[in-house]
Amino acid sequence: MSQKERERFLRELGAFSAAGVERAAWGWDQHGEGNIGSFRDAERAALRAIETANRGPRWDEFRRSIFDMTEGRKALVAWQFEHGEKGHKAERAAFGAALALFARDHITHEQFATLARPMDEALPWLLPKEPAHPYPEGDREV
Repeated sequence: MSQKERERFLRELGAFSAAGVERAAWGWDQHGEGNIGSFRDAERAALRAIETANRGPRWDEFRRSIFDMTEGRKALVAWQFEHGEKGHKAERAAFGAALALFARDHITHEQFATLARPMDEALPWLLPKEPAHPYPEGDREV
């Protein structure tokens, strides 16, 4: 993962409104929860690849920076507003995408897509060749 990608990912997570958090949670419902076995397999492969490449400490630092934005003492307002089940789903999507980006050069494209797809619903630059799915506007909480 390039420094530029890392900065973009964090900047865009930091700019999420409550609607962005909701969209990421919806992405988790659509692509993570129902595909949990494949997601966990891809997650394990990415973590193994990171450890094999001796990038564990850098991954831990990046992971902590995401946690600080979503759950930590300095959590951003949108993430605080969506605290609870919806926020946790969005957080799982964010961690999956971060892991995919961090391990991209060491995992298959399929593993990358499996990890990134839930967050791609909110950040479509993650998988630019895959169109976003229609978001059910009527189901959105106001």
